[in-house]
Amino acid sequence: MRWLAPFLAVFLFACGAEYGEENAGKGGIIRVMEVDSRGLDPQVVSDLASTRVAADLFEGLTRFDATGGAEAGLAESWQTSPDGRIWTFRLRPGLRFSDGHPLTAKVFDRAFRRIHDEQAGSPHGALFGVIEAIEAPDAQTVIVRLKNPFPQLPALLAHPAIAALPFHRIDAAGEKWAAERPLVTSGAYRLTEWRLSQQLVLDANPNWHGGAPKTPRLIWKPMDNLNSAMRLVLSGGADIVGEYTPSRHHWLLQKHPAIVRNSPFFGTYYFAFNTRKPPFDDPRVRRALSMAIDRDWMAKEMVDAGNIPAWGLLPPGLDSSDNFRPDWARLPRNARLQAAKALLTEAGYGPNRPLRFEIRFNSSTEHRRAAVAMATMWRDLGVEAKLLNSEASLHFDSLKRADFQLARSGWIADLPAPENFLSVHLSDTGPQNYSGYANPSYDAAVERAMAEPDPARRAGLMRAAEKILMADMPILPLYFYASRSLVSPKVRGWQDNPGNVHPSRTLWKAG
Repeated sequence: MRWLAPFLAVFLFACGAEYGEENAGKGGIIRVMEVDSRGLDPQVVSDLASTRVAADLFEGLTRFDATGGAEAGLAESWQTSPDGRIWTFRLRPGLRFSDGHPLTAKVFDRAFRRIHDEQAGSPHGALFGVIEAIEAPDAQTVIVRLKNPFPQLPALLAHPAIAALPFHRIDAAGEKWAAERPLVTSGAYRLTEWRLSQQLVLDANPNWHGGAPKTPRLIWKPMDNLNSAMRLVLSGGADIVGEYTPSRHHWLLQKHPAIVRNSPFFGTYYFAFNTRKPPFDDPRVRRALSMAIDRDWMAKEMVDAGNIPAWGLLPPGLDSSDNFRPDWARLPRNARLQAAKALLTEAGYGPNRPLRFEIRFNSSTEHRRAAVAMATMWRDLGVEAKLLNSEASLHFDSLKRADFQLARSGWIADLPAPENFLSVHLSDTGPQNYSGYANPSYDAAVERAMAEPDPARRAGLMRAAEKILMADMPILPLYFYASRSLVSPKVRGWQDNPGNVHPSRTLWKAG
């Protein structure tokens, strides 16, 4: 491979120059994402890459600003009832979709109903479970009725799954509406081209209420090889890379500090147990494996890019509470191993019947290293874990079909609220509850927390629900994320924030 290195460097630089000239000439920005978009219907897709593209294309009553906070979107103002359960939004005048079709309040009523229509196949029902109804009494007014007070509603309504969709095209074209070019949208951009595994081209929406965005053209490029993506931005072939390999973190800080953006954000990296069948239908087995993991080493040595060890689900900063940490986490590792062996013995595993299973993960150096590290640590328990690697779409399809034993997963916040993390694991969540976890006590605890209007008591009840979840251990938390982005010095408008939200319409390129 050594003889190929000079050739590849020249090739990447040439490609970068070509892309860079095209990009600069059209005033656009090239953003690299880790995997290709899995679809364009924001109510059907749930992965991070697809959601970020959808947020550029579709706008809701509210939207996220450059700081990650919620601001007015298609609504120009709103009012809240004294009990906090009725929110009344007033739309901006003269709204239109990108094809010029009038955009009225009724699209939000239909969007909400479609999310809960089983035939539409949306996985987001639980996310919007706090909403009782969305009504459109007239063309300019949207009323959102809540089951209980929810102060984070503006952030929830900024999610693209509840954005204004072109139902006039959905009614006419059915499921093929998302294949139309240009795609009819409500946000700052419309999709004009999608070449699978190559690029998605977004051009300014000529009828967007905000006028022409500072960046008239945006290109999203999927690249699952993070080192190749890093080289592309270093050569000038891309402007933003949303992720880089942790092993390159210190090298980048030393060699290219001007482009490195590293900041904690609301995300938890974990593996999911399939609790539906042996061996992980037994919580003793799940707890034993968790006790054997050296999280401090994994977060601070293996990754070493600003990540924080995690024993629970809820990341720091969501409330004023301390992060969850079980009593056994304070024991020396030898003591934890002895306790873990005892649990496995109770569950029927030992030298004469070793625990064997498969760790599934999607293609990534970081995921492979995590899987290898855990498998190595579990050898001290006499556990035999094999590795199974697959590309992202196959991996997550397998998780939705429950075709796995232990699999790489995790959660990136849709909004800065504990219930956004906790509701994923409710028994009625559907396919997104990868582990198949079902505990009526946990469901009731989350329901109690969500019904509590007092912020302090609400936060305490959320933490109580987390404690139940982590006692059952349907997931294996390893660490809380830190964002690792590469941003060209020419890009303006980027602001680090705990939501790791960076809308393309807030960015522009200088020079």
